Amino acid sequence: MEEIYKIRYMVQEDIDDVLIVENHSFATPWSRTAFVNEIVNNKFAHYLVLEHKEEIIGYCGLWVIVDEAHITNIALHPTYRGLKLGEQLLIHAIEVARTLGAVKMTLEVRVSNHIAQSLYRKLGFEPGGIRKNYYTDNQEDALVMWVGL
Repeated sequence: MEEIYKIRYMVQEDIDDVLIVENHSFATPWSRTAFVNEIVNNKFAHYLVLEHKEEIIGYCGLWVIVDEAHITNIALHPTYRGLKLGEQLLIHAIEVARTLGAVKMTLEVRVSNHIAQSLYRKLGFEPGGIRKNYYTDNQEDALVMWVGL
């Protein structure tokens, strides 16, 4: 039987489900308030959710400011990792950014997160620098990556 996956824009009612993915994915997860502020108040923010059988299993946030897009976060529920769904979600986010006029995109990734870095490189992202002590949970550095759109 064919698996059904759907990517759509996040709405405020999705936040409880997004927080489940967030809490399974990050040592220092974003709060409900942070997501509400992104969805309700940030005119630069665009958030996508990935659904499987009407359950939110992943999400991706991006800001588009003039001609530059910034991935704020991307996460998949651990049960669905390794199925190339994160790749599809990021490709969709790149298309959203292009549609909104972005000509380049950036993101930060933990220097130790080689799996994510491999995905980003596959989609054309290249290292552009290091943000020292970027992550507050353990002061790990972030690798800044860029791609032209």
